[in-house]
Amino acid sequence: MTNQTSQTTNEKKLLKQLYWRSFTLYAAVTPSKQGASGFSYAVQPFLDTFYKGNEEGRKEAMVRQMSYFNTNVAMYPFILGIVASMEKENSEKEDFNEESINAIKTSLMGPLAGIGDSVFWGVLRTLSAGIAVGLAQAGNVFAPIVFLLLFNLPVQILRFKGGQLGYSLGSSYISSLYENGLINILTKAASIVGLAMVGAMTSQMVNLEIVWNMTMDGEVVMNIQEMLDQIFVGLIPLVITLFSFYLLKKKIVSINVLIFGMIILGIVLALLGIA
Repeated sequence: MTNQTSQTTNEKKLLKQLYWRSFTLYAAVTPSKQGASGFSYAVQPFLDTFYKGNEEGRKEAMVRQMSYFNTNVAMYPFILGIVASMEKENSEKEDFNEESINAIKTSLMGPLAGIGDSVFWGVLRTLSAGIAVGLAQAGNVFAPIVFLLLFNLPVQILRFKGGQLGYSLGSSYISSLYENGLINILTKAASIVGLAMVGAMTSQMVNLEIVWNMTMDGEVVMNIQEMLDQIFVGLIPLVITLFSFYLLKKKIVSINVLIFGMIILGIVLALLGIA
């Protein structure tokens, strides 16, 4: 009974650290990792606790938590809690599927980002601003404070409770999935969702439109971009993304080299009037 109480108390302490550390998600952002370093920093106390005495396991977990991560800041602690609970399971079970940790994390960050952005940036911020603007027009000097309270209080409550909920749900459901033999199915499904999300991000964030067309006697006889779209919409952005991934994984090209290479490519294509 004493050990269980001590463990629960320690976990509560870790969850409080998770909440405060979660504010650093985008403190150091890179194009290739986004908030990965902030995520790793927030979950580090759990790794230090769960992998105590297992230095190799702790190193692997630290590398695992540096994978690409980008989501809404209000929903983020919920994912942190789930990942922390999965790392705990991984440290205790030899047959735990380590790939499921990043698969779950990747599959959750997209949908929760959409929900969080819609609810908090789209709805709550607008309502809070509307109330505060009305107060400001009436000459109320507390209007800015009202806005900050109306917007931030729900966000911070969700952030604090979300981490706790993710941790408790993760522990119970992951254990149940292992007992029922469904963890591999969940991992595969999560991987599919994650890949779909990455594909959607590629189509939205990678843009290159061909402006050069084939002309004859001053008239356009073939619109290159329209022709490519008929073959496959977003074909060139997809090729660029896959080629960049190939260079990163197979040729071990530095991300900085890729970034400068894309900048130079864009300038050259623009000067030549191709894109």
